[in-house]
Amino acid sequence: MNPIVIAEALNKTVKIRAVKTTELVETARVKHDLFPTSAAALGRVMSVAAIMASEWKDAHAKTIIEMNGGGPCGSIIVHAKGNGEIKGLIGDPHVYLFNETTGKLDVGKAVGNNGYLKVMKDLGLKEPFSGIVDIQSGEIGDDFSYYFAISEQTPSVVSVGVLVNPDYSILAAGGLIIQLLPDAPEDSIAYVENLVKTMKSMSTYINEGKTPDEIIQLLFPDANILDQKEVYWHCDCSKEHFKDALALIDRNDIISLMEEDHEAEITCQYCNERYHFDENDLIEVLEKKDAMESRKR
Repeated sequence: MNPIVIAEALNKTVKIRAVKTTELVETARVKHDLFPTSAAALGRVMSVAAIMASEWKDAHAKTIIEMNGGGPCGSIIVHAKGNGEIKGLIGDPHVYLFNETTGKLDVGKAVGNNGYLKVMKDLGLKEPFSGIVDIQSGEIGDDFSYYFAISEQTPSVVSVGVLVNPDYSILAAGGLIIQLLPDAPEDSIAYVENLVKTMKSMSTYINEGKTPDEIIQLLFPDANILDQKEVYWHCDCSKEHFKDALALIDRNDIISLMEEDHEAEITCQYCNERYHFDENDLIEVLEKKDAMESRKR
């Protein structure tokens, strides 16, 4: 179970959203054969994406995050829907960097700090909202705090973490976003500032066995739980989807696949599911392409 808990506190001046993503990140690890630092980087972004998408009432509304800091792990892309579905990928799944000084996985070095963080909110309208900022540290939590402050003008604390077992499986993962609401008084601001100095990492709380609602109540004793939602791994790829994609390539290329290879295979980059197309499938693709082009004329 991967519950997202949404709450308010300090006389409705602070909004808190917390999520446990241990099972979600473990699924991603298995799907992509992730090494520890790649798992930590992708898992942190997935945790934030899940929380951000929880604001959507429309099940099909999407939050899409793309992050590339120029580091060895490459691009991180995550799609999260209002119904809790989430999928993601990372450029290099086999990054294992360890910081001897901190004794932790070196996510900042793996992501890099010379690049961008882009967030797109697709509500099914003509023009989705899109915000982009420069990556500050590559540590992801700090970068999203910066994104919320600059792109959405919302002072925010973002805590995300992933702990990995020696066998590379995910021990604990989760995320927490604390946001000061407009016109929050000085005492609320001071409370949050002091809290940041003393609270543990989200993955530590999860590893201690605490649930998201227990973590929120621990940090904000007056918290009022408003809602809970589930988040889970789901890739919406299908053979029909990739048939449509094949129909978009050049007609001669489709004919070449039919005459020379007599088949084609496509692997989904999000879940690594493989789809095989035999000669009959390719004939259907060609017929689909011809039908599409005839409608344009």
